Amino acid sequence: MSKNILIVDDSMVSRMMLKEIIKNCQPLATVIEASSGNNALEQLTEKSQVDIAIVDYNMPGMDGLHGLKLARKAFPATRVALMSGVANREVANKAMDQGAIGFIPKSLTAVSLVNAIKFVLSGERYFPFDFEISGNKAPLTGAFASLSERELETLEQLCIGLSNKEIARNLGVQEVTVKLHVKNVLAKLDVSNRTQAALLAKEKHLF
Repeated sequence: MSKNILIVDDSMVSRMMLKEIIKNCQPLATVIEASSGNNALEQLTEKSQVDIAIVDYNMPGMDGLHGLKLARKAFPATRVALMSGVANREVANKAMDQGAIGFIPKSLTAVSLVNAIKFVLSGERYFPFDFEISGNKAPLTGAFASLSERELETLEQLCIGLSNKEIARNLGVQEVTVKLHVKNVLAKLDVSNRTQAALLAKEKHLF
């Protein structure tokens, strides 16, 4: 079934980039654009259904998280993900508390940005591991508690389907180092492959 996806960003370049990513991920999707908060609310009101809205955090008429709160209250059936070029941990966690399904930093590499968008479009929540704080999630327990910070970062990258080469680029390390981290993750979680590791992490709602 095709989806109606709303992009809300005052930058035409950003809207064009996101539209291209979305159409490549879901060719049947109908992409709607809005250049301001007021325009976005008009689009949400006029359309019979908007499944997902990807909204820029810093734009006229949205007032940051207040805009997210208004949209969630007025259109509870629409799932909202925020994007930001000045993302920080506090805002990301507040967005999550207010029901956002994702917080996507514009600073992500091209590959990571595509995978983050894919995550959101598929119904998954996307919050970068670096932005999570223990107050919003249960403390790591069991085998997950034995993972190092870098191994957790590697596991997060596995959860969005990245290859070792892509993970190495994102984390700024050598591919051989990523292979070692993946090997350690699999051993500590007692699973036989990266897919099982990702599924286990999703079951525990780590990312």
